[in-house]
Amino acid sequence: MAGSGLGSVFRVPEFRIVWGAELFSVVGDQLARVALAVLVYGRTGSALWATVTYALTFLPALLGGVLLSGLADRYRRREVMIVSDLARAVLVATMAIPGLPLWALCGLLVAVVLLGSPHTAAQGALYPEILRGELYERGLAVRQITSQTAQLVGFASGGLLVAAVSPAGALLGNAVSFALSALVVRLGVKDRPRPGSAADAPAEAPVGGLRGVVAGLVEIATDPRRRALVALAWLVGWYVVPEALAAPYADQLGAGPAVVGLLMAADPLGSVLGAWLFVRFVPAATRARLVGVLAVAAGVPLVLCAFRPGLALTLVLWGVSGMLSTAYLLQTQAGFVRATPDAGRGRAIGVAASGIIASQGGAVLVGGLLADAWDPATAVAVAGAIGAVLSVGGAVAWHRADVTASPGTRRSTPAR
Repeated sequence: MAGSGLGSVFRVPEFRIVWGAELFSVVGDQLARVALAVLVYGRTGSALWATVTYALTFLPALLGGVLLSGLADRYRRREVMIVSDLARAVLVATMAIPGLPLWALCGLLVAVVLLGSPHTAAQGALYPEILRGELYERGLAVRQITSQTAQLVGFASGGLLVAAVSPAGALLGNAVSFALSALVVRLGVKDRPRPGSAADAPAEAPVGGLRGVVAGLVEIATDPRRRALVALAWLVGWYVVPEALAAPYADQLGAGPAVVGLLMAADPLGSVLGAWLFVRFVPAATRARLVGVLAVAAGVPLVLCAFRPGLALTLVLWGVSGMLSTAYLLQTQAGFVRATPDAGRGRAIGVAASGIIASQGGAVLVGGLLADAWDPATAVAVAGAIGAVLSVGGAVAWHRADVTASPGTRRSTPAR
């Protein structure tokens, strides 16, 4: 990492703090996802119910992004992150109560996901303030690599933890991770004023509520480059379907909870390799041109699951898909933030990120329906095919927007 210059971001103290806090919560989230998959599938024996629960870890983020992401522009961003983490710690700890009805479990899960939207928006808006210039892009790559590594550790250890202890124990671990994240942010992140309230700036609150979100969506929709990037980013949901079907897929292979964690870890492992290889070996001027190609290619390995591969080959296919999808998603995220003005950045990031999460929830819900109608392997293959076909349209839109934005200079344009 040091040789590629990525390690330079760790010289910024605040980046180390925010980065470390995020790792705590990411690991805890993956432990909780494994626990919920095993808990719900064990109670119901239904692939649909397992994916419904998994979808609830994503889908409510759409509502949260619409209603709550603007809080990152209306209040101090550090406080938004702390309050969100503490509230989620309490809710997840409540989910660990033995014998809690499924409807109550799902309700608490929805609240947890909703509270993640303002946290994501505040954190995303803080990073450009903490990392200036080229450090921002390097920090984004480091964050992608390390967060996926944390997911890998969380998924792999989550299966073993659930098998050795209980789903409730994994949920309590998630609650502790949120509390630790809040503590680290409180102690190590500078208390900046609310955006727009600095002494040398007019005290003007950003447009909030639904009206503010509509304004943000209109800005994105009328910008061809940001519109194409968001469309491609949202399609990544189809490539998350295998994670949601890990429990029934493992059952189809005749395996147990430990293999569920391994299957869920395949995509994050591929993501770590994809982010590192993409940033380390692909020239900056080439990355933007590869976005559409990589988005389409990410679905091909999943299509091959239709041939019912064994565990080892399945892990490879899911890992390759994760590698390709992360490489293109990394570039879409960097390009979107660079193209977004500072004013209202929290709202824009929150809406875009929530759309990614919500698209994942919708896709895995469809995957669950397909798995119940046919089988998990077929559902994974169909999800990969849908993602690849839709990405063709997104790739064409991005190519046209990129050429229009910088005619004659696109080849020499640095990573966006």
